Formats: sequence, structure tokens, C-alpha cells
Amino acid sequence: MGNEDRNEVAMAENPRKEETGPVSVERAFEGQRVPGWREQLTARALVVSFFLSVMFSVIVMKLNLTTGIIPSLNVAAGLLGFFFVKLWTKGLESTGLLRTPFTRQENTVIQTCVVAAYGLAFSGGFGSYIFGMSSRIADQATEENNSQNIKEPKLGWMIGFMFVVSFLGLFSLVPLRKIMIIDYKLIYPSGTATAYLINGFHTPQGEKLAKKQVWTLGKFFVISFLWGFFQWFYTAGDDCGFAAFPTLGLKAYDNRFFFDFSATYVGVGMICPYMVNISVLLGAILSWGIMWPLINNQKGHWYSASLSPTSLHGLQGYRVFIGIAMILGDGLYNFLKVLHRTTSAFITAARKRPTTTLPVSDDDRPATTPTTFDDERRTEVFLKDQIPKWVAFGGYIAVAIISIITLPHIFPPLKWYFILVAYVFAPVLAFCNAYGCGLTDWSLASTYGKLAIFIFGAWAGASHGGVLAGLAACGVMMNVVSTASDLMQDFKTGYLTLASPRSMFVSQVIGTSMGCVIAPCVFWLFFKAFKDIGMPGSEYPAPYAIIYRNMAILGVDGFSSLPKHCLTLCYIFFALAIAINLARDLSPKKVARFIPIPMAMAIPFYIGSYFAIDMFVGSVILFVWEQLNKAKADAFGPAVASGLICGDGIWTLPQAVLALAQVKPPICMKFLSRKMNDKVDVYIGTLS
Repeated sequence: MGNEDRNEVAMAENPRKEETGPVSVERAFEGQRVPGWREQLTARALVVSFFLSVMFSVIVMKLNLTTGIIPSLNVAAGLLGFFFVKLWTKGLESTGLLRTPFTRQENTVIQTCVVAAYGLAFSGGFGSYIFGMSSRIADQATEENNSQNIKEPKLGWMIGFMFVVSFLGLFSLVPLRKIMIIDYKLIYPSGTATAYLINGFHTPQGEKLAKKQVWTLGKFFVISFLWGFFQWFYTAGDDCGFAAFPTLGLKAYDNRFFFDFSATYVGVGMICPYMVNISVLLGAILSWGIMWPLINNQKGHWYSASLSPTSLHGLQGYRVFIGIAMILGDGLYNFLKVLHRTTSAFITAARKRPTTTLPVSDDDRPATTPTTFDDERRTEVFLKDQIPKWVAFGGYIAVAIISIITLPHIFPPLKWYFILVAYVFAPVLAFCNAYGCGLTDWSLASTYGKLAIFIFGAWAGASHGGVLAGLAACGVMMNVVSTASDLMQDFKTGYLTLASPRSMFVSQVIGTSMGCVIAPCVFWLFFKAFKDIGMPGSEYPAPYAIIYRNMAILGVDGFSSLPKHCLTLCYIFFALAIAINLARDLSPKKVARFIPIPMAMAIPFYIGSYFAIDMFVGSVILFVWEQLNKAKADAFGPAVASGLICGDGIWTLPQAVLALAQVKPPICMKFLSRKMNDKVDVYIGTLS
């Protein structure tokens, strides 16, 4: 899941390179029979997939509603899938009831199913466009908060919406799977990395390492869960507990600079590349350390001093819109970059004979690549189970018709002809995104979604619910483009693990079906349990909800809602994002790796710096570990990080249940300055 449509920042792991020379993966499995596609879809795989999907959906939803930074959880999904099915088969084996051994193909099915399900917790828009439709977010935006631009979250329509829009992308690129995987030989780095992970698990040496990794993950899962439980006892009021600990002083705390003891973001920092974490910290220092204090000094000159802290006509407006400008600048640059690479690849292919493969990197590859034993074996299995074209075309048309009929009833401003136009162009955009993702591992699904916000919002117009239409169109486009790219990643994983394309397609459909129910239910649990969700400064501020809504307002109303000098600053930071990206691409690699990432810099502009410090601490821990023992850090670092993320994330479930049951923590741990403490002591003395 390590791509931009899932976390706005490319955080995919670097896959190991394809084997060369005498090294062969498939020779190690040569004596094993490849099970048929129906045998790969076992009941135990689907049961394990369901429970892991619930767990990871909770984790992703928590991350989605706090900062929007979601790292790759493929390692954790692969490890836990392997562990639970191994536990299952070992138990049956000891009783003599085991009929079917656990295979890497079945492991691939679990991975595909789980990633498809928890992916919808992000691409479903519960922290962005769907929540951005609510009155809670609309009240913060102040503009276009009339009834025709508001759609309150309800479990029924959210599940229906997910089912209507999430399957179209699965059918859009199925006929092109052979071209993308075999003819073009696209790498799909995340899919390749996942395949090597699964292949490694099922070798004798890999199984031993996997068991140790699972033990490490489980140990830190328990530590993280218990730490979250311990912290809960001290959060009886607002700004209470370890999350409000002024570790860098009270003045820094007022500017959201503090370490909040979050196991989740320490784990995220250990998974994300160093430059992502450094970029987030630089963005936090630039915004909360320099810009916002300076702009706050202009209160009464640039904006009214009587405005509420959450008004977008005051300081909050600068935080939101300057962040939007950087996000759009970065998105536009990467869209044009991937489009250029895609176009260049096709021009190169057109100039050569038809059998030539397209380039998959900046380096020119020879027109003919020697065929290895692995290539022959994988191609044979990949082409064995064909998916009939009538399934793809018929499925796309059927789902599109249902969607065109259904969506206008859910979102009245989203007219049927808007959806028809979107679905006519969607396969082309899905192909461009899937092809670019195969080249760079950078999915631009959210960029296409933002494009849809502006196009369809402006088409609908301010007087006809343009904001709601734009947000709904964003969901339609983002889901089609995202699921198509994800499916092609899974085909690549299946190709490298000899999993049947049919089992990959069916498991993706099953995982998507699970996600269509699980993701809205998990969001509904958060929405009901935490009453201040979506509010600035709360435990779950949902930063992208207000950002996406304001993008829709910009698309409909233009720049009339911006405070004084905000537009000038937006232009500067839009250009700055493009300039930084240009510098990264044009500089030598040894220099480029020290240049920050604009998208990552923009994330803390709105929500604060605390998570940036958490992530930086995670980076420091991993860096020190690598200096002491790099091999061990490489092997167990992702497991430790996944354990920290999973344990803290799963603690959210009992925390939500306690909140729904009106069970409140017994203690409030709060920090005061010496002067304030003296005043409190005097006040308490007057009461006694």
C-alpha cells in the first residue's frame, strides 16, 4: 500500500532486484505442485483475511483521522497472515486432520485480500472527501455550508456508496494484464517486494526468520497495547495525559511542538524513509516554528482579532490554504512527470518493432531480454487461467450502469451525466495511473481525485451544490483509478509467486467486498465514540477533511474566501513545491537524497508538529540500531515498527467501546506554568 493514493507520500519499500545469473527462485519450489486457482482460495485464508482486515482497517482509520500519514503495512499483513495460517495448519497437523498444506499462493491470496480491504479505509475518503461533506467540517469552512452542500455520514449510504464505486476499477484493466506484466515487464516495486517477502517465507530458512519476526511483532504489539491502556487512565479531561506532556516547554507546547509518546508514530517513523521524516519535521519547523507565529503577530492588520481560532478568515485560513497550495504544486509536478515518462515510453515502443518491451527505468534496456527458467515458469502459470474478456467488459458496463442510476440518489447534485463522463475517461486515467505506478511505484489516484473536485465542482456550480458534487466526484474517480492500480500490483505479486490471476482477481473482489462493509463500520465506530472527531486540536482532527472541502470551495467560488495576503503566500508555496521537486530530479543522486519532499513538508502545516517529533524519534531509533547491527535492524525493524503501530491501533477498539459505554478515565494529568499553578493554589485555598 505504499503509494500516494494511500498516504499522499510515496513510502514504498525498495524491493530486492530480480534474480540474475544462476540464482533462481522457482528452482527452490520446482518439486511442489502449483495448486489450482480454486484450491488457492481456501476457507481458512478468507477467515484469516477477514480478521486481519478488521484489525488493519482500525489502524488505517486511526492514522487517517489523525495525520493522514499511512505507511506500508504489507510486511505486517504478510507476517501475520503467514503466522495465523501456520498456527492453523500446525494444529490440524498434530491431530492428523490436515488435508491441504499452506502454500505461498494461499499466502498471496491472504495478502491481496487484506490489502484490498484495508485500502478502502483510506481511498474510501472517511478522513477526506466523505467526512468533508459533513456539517461538522462545513461549519469550520463557513463558505458553502448550506444544506445542498452537506451530506451527514450515515452507515447505510456509506456502505452503498462503497459498493457502487469500488468495483469498477477492478474490471477496467483486466484485459491488459498480459500487456502490463509480461509484454511491458513493468516492475511494480511494491508488488515485487511483497512477492519476495512471501517467497522467502516459504523456504526453510525464510520460515525460521518469519517465526522470529512474528515473535518480535507480537512482543511489541503487547507492549504498545499496554502502553496505550496505561495512558488512558490519565486522560479524564481536555489536554490531559501523556499526549499533552510539554516535553519541550510550555511555549513550544502552545505551538504544538512536543513529543506525545505515541507508539503509532514512533513506529511509522521507523518504517518511513529518513527523508520523509526529515521533510515532515522541516515542514513543522517552517510552519509552526516560524510562519504561524509571524502571521499571528499581524492579528488585527491582516485579519480581524475577534475571529475564532477555527475561522478560515483568520490564522487557520493560512494554515489550511498554504498547505493546499503545496499539496497541489507537488501533485501537479508529479502528474506531469509520470505523464511525460509514460508518453516517452510509448514513443520509444512505437519506434521499435512491436515485440520490443517498453522501458521500465531511465536506463535503456536491450530490445530482447534472455528468457530464464523463472520467466518461463511464471509466464506459463500466468497465462494458464485466463479471465474471459466478457467478464471484464460486461462487469464494467454493468457496474457503471448501476452506479449512474444509484449515485444521483445518494448525492443529488452529482448528475447522471457527470458520472457517465467520468466513467468514459476513467479507464484511460486508470491505465495511465497503473502504468506510471509500474514504472515509479507512485500512484496518483488522489491527484486524479483532486482534479475531479475542481472539474465537476465547477461544472455543477455554486448554486447547484457544486461542493458536494465535487467531493462525490472525487470519490468516484479516486476509487476507480486506485483499485485498478492495486489490482495490477497484485497481478505482479501473483506472477512472481505463481498465484493464478483468477485467484488474484477473485481475492481482490472478496477483499474489496469486505472493505466496503468493514471500513464504513470502523469509521462509524470512531464517529460515534469520539464526539470531537474532526475538530482542530482534538485527538482525531481529520486534517484532510477540511483540506478537501476547501479544495471544493476553491473550485466553485474561486479565491474569494482567502484572508489578506494568503493568495500571495499560496502562489509562493505552490511554486516552491515545484521548484523543490525540480531540484530533486535535476540534482545528482548524492545531492538529491538530502533535498526534502514537498508533500511531506505540507502535512504538518495544518495539524501541528507533535507527530513529526514522534516520527523523527522513530528514525533516530532505527538509525542507531542500524549503526549497531544493520543486518538485525533490516530483518526486525519492520516487525518492531508494525508491532508498535498495530498494538496502539488496536487499543483504539476497546477505547472506543469504553467511550460508547460512558466509562471515563479516573485521572487528569495536566501541566501548568509556575504562575498558573500559584493562582490555582490560591483559588483552591479560597474554597477550603
